Amino acid sequence: MGKGTEEKKEKEWDNLLHIRTTGRDDSHSDQYRYPYEPTPYSVLERLANSGYIGKKNTMIDYGCGKGRVDFFLAYQTRCHAIGIEYDQQIFEKAVLNKEKGVLAEKVSFVQADAVEYKVPEQVDRFFFFNPFSLDLLKKVLALILESYYAQMRNIQLFFYYPSDEYIAYLMTVDELMFADEIDCRDLFPGDNPRERIVVFEFE
Repeated sequence: MGKGTEEKKEKEWDNLLHIRTTGRDDSHSDQYRYPYEPTPYSVLERLANSGYIGKKNTMIDYGCGKGRVDFFLAYQTRCHAIGIEYDQQIFEKAVLNKEKGVLAEKVSFVQADAVEYKVPEQVDRFFFFNPFSLDLLKKVLALILESYYAQMRNIQLFFYYPSDEYIAYLMTVDELMFADEIDCRDLFPGDNPRERIVVFEFE
């Protein structure tokens, strides 16, 4: 898919969902919390069509930014979505999107530090697009595990564009099992091996 086609698709989906989510923002990023960059809609289409997320699921989107993942998946799969955002300014843009966004009643946003956010027991799907460092991921995963042991349920975690260190670590977590890989390399030029969504689930 060419860059122009991709940009056109981004605008079309934003318009359809009545939200504004384009553009990168690294004004408050540091070595632990990475810049806001929206997940391409073409990638989210792949995830929505995978069958892993449906109307009975509740998903947390870590580092949700302006809420693109949340609105899109709520619209496409009818799931409930909770976006967690650390940055006050970006969080406020997500809240603005909720005022006009399609299916906004299925979407909620929380301004919180992910390593302090207690995972609600109804949440069974988790989305990550490299929101933070490996050190923070380990702390977040500990909170997800705590919630899992409090209420055992089928849980799936989706990692888009994962780093090698993310994957290497996830493979060492006893409770986690590699479940699937959704290949997205054909959506972009360059045949980048990181263009994929890796799916893990709790055994």
